[in-house]
Amino acid sequence: MKLPRTSGEKVIKALKSHGFHEIRIRGSHHYLVNPDIGTIVTVPVHSGKILAPKTLQSILQSSGLSLDDVQDFL
Repeated sequence: MKLPRTSGEKVIKALKSHGFHEIRIRGSHHYLVNPDIGTIVTVPVHSGKILAPKTLQSILQSSGLSLDDVQDFL
């Protein structure tokens, strides 16, 4: 399945809906953790910029979520 073109803000919203919460922001990078899994996910947020497809793929892989899980928020 082809990955959608989306922003970092929308990815953060999708992750938060699946139990992740922000632990810190350093520059343009937002760090989110899911206490159930214990995984930390880094999402770059650049105002008005679209994430590269490989970056989105990496975020989904490290979060343990599939594209179908977050499709409604992207």
